[in-house]
Amino acid sequence: MKLSWTDMLKLPKTASVSDFHCVEGWSVLNCKWEGVKFSEITRLAKPAETAKFATFECADGYTTSLTLAELAEDNVLLAYRLDGKALEEGLGFPLRLVVPSKYAYKSALWVTRVRFTNKKELGFWEKRGYSDTADVWKNDRFAR
Repeated sequence: MKLSWTDMLKLPKTASVSDFHCVEGWSVLNCKWEGVKFSEITRLAKPAETAKFATFECADGYTTSLTLAELAEDNVLLAYRLDGKALEEGLGFPLRLVVPSKYAYKSALWVTRVRFTNKKELGFWEKRGYSDTADVWKNDRFAR
């Protein structure tokens, strides 16, 4: 399935307010993201029943992946606006993944492709020793 930018903008838009946490220890509180719930993308794409993960590929070669269960959370978006304005290039324009319960390296910038997979694929930072779960609430920053 391929979606153009116009197609993305025609999908149901939602807003979600959440905190943004960097693995380096800083946070930005009350970010208002606007975009498309990832669950809507899953609904449209109809991945195979064997698919349990999604890998995100980005314009700069970056990758990360998450489980479909994590991506089904109500506040997980493919966002194109932040705090009432179009995303700036440095913040992921035109499209970025937002996963509030994870450290920011799971919220991929400049998303160009999503692949549904039946096996977990480690992303850029996970291959370099960062935690694949990236759970903010457990302070899960580095692989064990």
